[in-house]
This record gives sequence, C-alpha cells and structure tokens, in this order.
Amino acid sequence: MRWRLIIYKIKRVYHLFKTGVFGGLIAEIQSGWPQKKMVVAAITGTDGKTTTASLLHHLLTQSGIKTGLITTLAAKIGNKEIETGLHVTNPQPKILFKLLKEMLEAGCTHVVLEMTSHGAYQFRNWGIKPQIGGITNIAHDHFDYHQNYSEYLKAKASLFKKTPLVWTNAKDKSFLKLQQILGNKIKAFSQKTYLPAEINQAIHKRFEEKYNHLNAKLATLMALELGAQKNKIPQAINSFPPIVGRMQSIANQKKLDIIVDFAHTPQAVESTLNALRARRQKKESKIIAVLGSAGQRDVSKRPLMGKIASKLADLVIFTAEDPRTENVWSIIGQLKSNLGKNHHKVLSIADRGQAIYFAINQLATAGDSVIIMGKGHEKSLCFGQTEYQWSDQETVKLALENKAAQLTTVINQ
Repeated sequence: MRWRLIIYKIKRVYHLFKTGVFGGLIAEIQSGWPQKKMVVAAITGTDGKTTTASLLHHLLTQSGIKTGLITTLAAKIGNKEIETGLHVTNPQPKILFKLLKEMLEAGCTHVVLEMTSHGAYQFRNWGIKPQIGGITNIAHDHFDYHQNYSEYLKAKASLFKKTPLVWTNAKDKSFLKLQQILGNKIKAFSQKTYLPAEINQAIHKRFEEKYNHLNAKLATLMALELGAQKNKIPQAINSFPPIVGRMQSIANQKKLDIIVDFAHTPQAVESTLNALRARRQKKESKIIAVLGSAGQRDVSKRPLMGKIASKLADLVIFTAEDPRTENVWSIIGQLKSNLGKNHHKVLSIADRGQAIYFAINQLATAGDSVIIMGKGHEKSLCFGQTEYQWSDQETVKLALENKAAQLTTVINQ
C-alpha cells in the first residue's frame, strides 16, 4: 500500500508539471508572452470573486480602458463571450494563454483574472504576475485539498508573492496572517474606507446585500488605482448588469421572491440568508432554502452549512449538488448532523428537481422567499463521473409551470 501511495504521488507530481509548469511554459512561448504586454489585475477569495472581478472589469471598461475578463462564468473580449469550461474558475495554461493572446490582439491593455487556490498549486497561473491584486475574504472551503485553514490561506497568498499592491479586507480573519506573509504590499479596506459620497450612494443603490457593498468597494478601489475616472464610477456601478447565478431573481406570477445563488460555503450561506432576512417585507413571510453539498469535496463544511441554513431559514430542503461518486443520502446525512433544535425545519429530497418543485409549489405562499443555492450559473449536475445537463434557473421555470425536472433515474434512489 505504501508503494502504491508513493507511485500515485509521483504520477500526480508528473501530471501537475506536465499540465502546469511544462504546459504553462509551452503555452506562454507559443502565445508570445501576452501577459507581459497588459496590466493584470487578479481577484481571489473564498466568496465574492466573480462579482468583484466582473464589476472591476465593468468599471474599467466604462472608463474607456479596454479590458479583458476571465472568471468562473466566462471570458469576455470586447462584446465576445467565451465559455471557459464546466466547474472551472482557473482554466489550464493552454486555454488561459490563448485567451490572453486574443485579448491582446483585440486591443486590450488590461485584463481582470479571477484566481483560485487550486490554480496556485496546480500551476494554472504559470507566468502570471499581477500588477495589482484583491482578496475578498478567506473562509472555510477546500479543506479536502488544502487540509486546513492555514494551508488554504497560504495558497491564496502565494498568488500575490510578486504583486506590488494587494487590497484585502481589514475585518476578515485572514487579514493579520496575510499581512505577515505579504508584508507592506497589503493595503486594507473596510466598510469605513473613504469613497466619495456619489460612489457610496451608487453602491448602496445597486447592491442590497452588505457583503456586496464590500465587494463593490474593493472593485472600486482597484479601479481607481488602475486609472478609472472617478466621475464615471457612480454611473458605471448603476449600470452594472445582474450576474447569472449571483442573487439572481426569477420573475414569477406567484408573488414569490425566487432567487438562484452560487452560495456553497458556510460563510456564503450565512451571508445570503442574512441578506434575505434583512429584505423580507413581512415578519410572517417565510424563507425557504434549497441546498446540498458537492461530493468528493470538503466534507468538514457540511455540518456547518446545515446548521447555518436551519438556523437562518424558516424551512430547508437538503438535496443533491454534484454528488459525483458519493452517495447523495450520505451527504444529506452529514448536512443534518449538527442541526441542534432545528430538525423540525428540515426536509430531505434527493432529487434536486423535485426539491425545487416542492419548495415552490408546496411550501411557499405569496410573499415568501425561495432561495436555491449551490449551483448558480453552472449548467451541469455531476453524478458518478458524468456531467448531466442542468440549470437551476430552467428548473425553477419548469416548477412555475407546475412541472418538475427529475433526475431520479440517475440518482437511483
């Protein structure tokens, strides 16, 4: 068994160097080092990366700075949008450098990249040295890969070892440790950081959620550092379009507040549900949450997510969310393992389509909020090693037509 483990590790290191360092170097040479001819702004964090990166891109573009964008959702080059892959934030170097080359050829002088801790350790960002960085927060996630919070934080920090300026949240628990690792290149921001009144008003008007106030402040501060015109920022924030799968409202005739959101960490679940609690119109209105937890990923966050959801929502349905090769009911059991006195608020429906249908058509009444978390923008659901076509948004629309999207044959209940 020991020799098998050693051989496995050797193969893994070889694979990482082949696809990462070696693959990155080849991709860099073939593309002509495009990243050295543009200003690179990078965003990382546990939650809020996509919103912050997308807003930064929008602010720069609205100031007349031709900017490319690569995020979890897609890549943007001018008006062109390119899919980057299923469940992928950091594309492999071959794809990354191809996109960067296209951006340079299209006249981009700047590029905004969303970066991850996995990408750092798998050399997906080979050759990329951001001129400016932003860290939204560092909370509980990916402990299956990084083992613990300390190692996870180090991975995030490693993205910015050669970056001269890194904005990070002074109130986040990661701040002091990041300051120790990155030194005087760290620049702090918080809710109290000064911005002109017009910009603050625009942020509060455009974003209801307190956590998005911070994301917007980070994007604004980075945009100003990169030369965005201060007088154009308020209007740019006001015109920032909704992001697919990020607090995305689904219109309906049932008088329900139906939202699809990517929240899939304890902190994100807590922030999202608190935002819903703050905005509900009547105390008697219910918040109904539908969520699961991805298989073959961080197991330790599941009891935390279950506890938070059952505490802050009025009713919770635990369901499938990319179980992969894990048993759906085993994952649901872990989500339910730390509910305390809140067992009476929880239902379990393994079929995600049935769970969404039941929440909308059986549990919710006019004035209630239904929040479907965990998938957001994603267009597939993984069972075993197969990606099945899936959309929470389309599933909601089916439920509103009194139809249920079912995967019971796949789940094999």
